[in-house]
Amino acid sequence: MEVVLGIDFGGTKIAAAVADRSGGRLREVTVPTEPARGARWNLERGLGAARGLVEGDPLAAVCACTFGIPDTDRVFLAPAIDGWEQLALGRELEEAFPGVPVRLATDVKAAAEAELRHGALAGYDPAIYLNLGTGLAVAIVAGGKVVAGANGAAGEIGYSLRGRGGGTLEDVVSGTGLARATGGELTAAEVFAGSITDVRLARLVSAFMDELELSLVNLAIALDPERIVVGGGMTRSWERIAGPLRRSLKAHVPFEPELVLGEFPTDAALVGALALAADVADEGVDSGGWQTIGIDRGRSTA
Repeated sequence: MEVVLGIDFGGTKIAAAVADRSGGRLREVTVPTEPARGARWNLERGLGAARGLVEGDPLAAVCACTFGIPDTDRVFLAPAIDGWEQLALGRELEEAFPGVPVRLATDVKAAAEAELRHGALAGYDPAIYLNLGTGLAVAIVAGGKVVAGANGAAGEIGYSLRGRGGGTLEDVVSGTGLARATGGELTAAEVFAGSITDVRLARLVSAFMDELELSLVNLAIALDPERIVVGGGMTRSWERIAGPLRRSLKAHVPFEPELVLGEFPTDAALVGALALAADVADEGVDSGGWQTIGIDRGRSTA
């Protein structure tokens, strides 16, 4: 039986899965990343885990998604692991899976694709997918497709300025930002949990929510979405996040969008990668090009 392979290279973990051509997941594996070991070590660890899943099965296609904007010869906007931006990710995958069609995707756009096809974004247009994880980004759905932008970087709101001299939004509104604010002593989940009784942590969560609410309100005013779907690892603290966001949207957006948790809150990127791999396996099926580099077609569409 032919299978397709999806790989999600994340800032804290690498997840891989194989599925049949209809999308039925067969096997999967997750390994933690170790950013201190650098890009090469983490890439090889992830590829080794992924290759172990497909031994003995004919592989029809591969889709790998990653933080940052991937291309054949490098990954743009990917500081989470030192050296990741210099990886020729497309070529690395070509060498790891010789003769197999390969597609690359940005993780948040792949996650939005999963929710658009099979989850909480289906039937909503325009809409926003908000990813709260190691980093911060959104994906925008318009005309039934995930918007790419001129350079594949539409929705990278983590780079938004917080004000003159105030740094970027991702400095405060991200798992990495919260962990950094504690000197690396606590994870984002621990910051949220501890903020109930610890005044210092409560201030961090308050700043996180203030910045997130402001940015999401402004984005909703600009795009007038029907629905905002939220995913990512930080949705484990959803009960602390949902209420303030809904109140701000209701108070400040002229036409309040619905705010919901995604159908795949913590593994949407992997679900999306499998779906995109199945597209590649089905001859000529192209979901828009925003997330592909088209190595199998010998061209770049980053």
